[in-house]
Amino acid sequence: MIKNITNVRGITCWGAHTGVKSMKRDLAIIFSKVPASAAAVFTQNQVVAAPITVSRKHISDGKAQAIVINAGNANAATGKLGMEGAEAMASSLAEELNIDKELVLVASTGIIGVKFPTTEIVEGIKENVKKLSNRSNAGSLVANAILTTDTFAKEGFVEFEVDGREINMGGIAKGSGMIHPNMATMLAFIVTDIAIEPKLLKKLVKETADKSFNMITVDGDTSTNDMVIVLANGLAQNSIIQSKNDEGYSIFKNRLEEMFIHLAQLIVSDGEGASKFIEYEIVNAPTEDYARTMIRKISDSSLVKTAMFGRDPNWGRIISAAGNAGLPFDYEKVDLYIGSEKRTVKVLEQGVPLEFDTNYIKKILRESHLKILLDLHHGKAGSKGWGTDLTTDYVLFNSVYTT
Repeated sequence: MIKNITNVRGITCWGAHTGVKSMKRDLAIIFSKVPASAAAVFTQNQVVAAPITVSRKHISDGKAQAIVINAGNANAATGKLGMEGAEAMASSLAEELNIDKELVLVASTGIIGVKFPTTEIVEGIKENVKKLSNRSNAGSLVANAILTTDTFAKEGFVEFEVDGREINMGGIAKGSGMIHPNMATMLAFIVTDIAIEPKLLKKLVKETADKSFNMITVDGDTSTNDMVIVLANGLAQNSIIQSKNDEGYSIFKNRLEEMFIHLAQLIVSDGEGASKFIEYEIVNAPTEDYARTMIRKISDSSLVKTAMFGRDPNWGRIISAAGNAGLPFDYEKVDLYIGSEKRTVKVLEQGVPLEFDTNYIKKILRESHLKILLDLHHGKAGSKGWGTDLTTDYVLFNSVYTT
């Protein structure tokens, strides 16, 4: 049986239907039997959903024990009543679990600007707390209960050793449209039984999000509700990790990055209307931040994305997007490769266009996993990012779906 968040020591959960969404699960609860070190990154959108405000406040001390998520209503741009609804979610779950309200984090996803159904959700919380379970199917129910326009549940699990102790880490995520995180609509929740100091976890989560969730794009829109939360409850009983020099820090960092990237890539692969998954890589850049900034500019270019949809090796669009990233850029030093994850073709060398078989590249670009690589020959840093093409299906879907 495939492992999930229920295989993390001390974690129980449940996913249920409250009636906010028609015929689908729309409420998820994740609970740690002990308070956990907690860290999060939140949306940088200036329009902030009520659950973001509540969760920012509750996680400020680096501790949390439970997460409650509703789908079908974003509780964004909902005014005083929306804030009262987010507070009620936290209060009702805390009361049912007999824990402090400040140990409950709240998340919402769905349509913006619609009256928040506080009564239905609170009743759903009270009804379903008794069903919390560590059975594998409970983890799957939670992964499905947070979805909106997603076409499949997004889960991950890794296990590794630190300090001679087996460590478990499980994660779930949702996201398909409004994906351009800056910390999408995207949510991610990761739980682990490792012991780590809260301030160190906070720093690590931010750094890791910058390499993963903040390097994906579907449509260039940063949601009002973006949130990534990590709970580490320490029940593995390893020696607590307190600094970068401690044994186990590098191992945990690598595994957390692996989990974040896995979930981020699943979100991109489920992009609304997308037919291509595109990996962007920049090598030999001046700094990692430089490479990230340029990748985000290229991957968000509508002209680049439509070229990939049309299987058009129009490399000029890529170079043009790179030049619009607001960075010093000398394209006459650049090598550019276009193709798939299995085979790429060099189309530009040191700024000089190369002759290539257009039909051959068009054939490669029929594949579902594409690759764009720039070698800047201007440093030793690099980065990767992931995005989709821009299709007629995306336009059609979002012309009829209310967000």
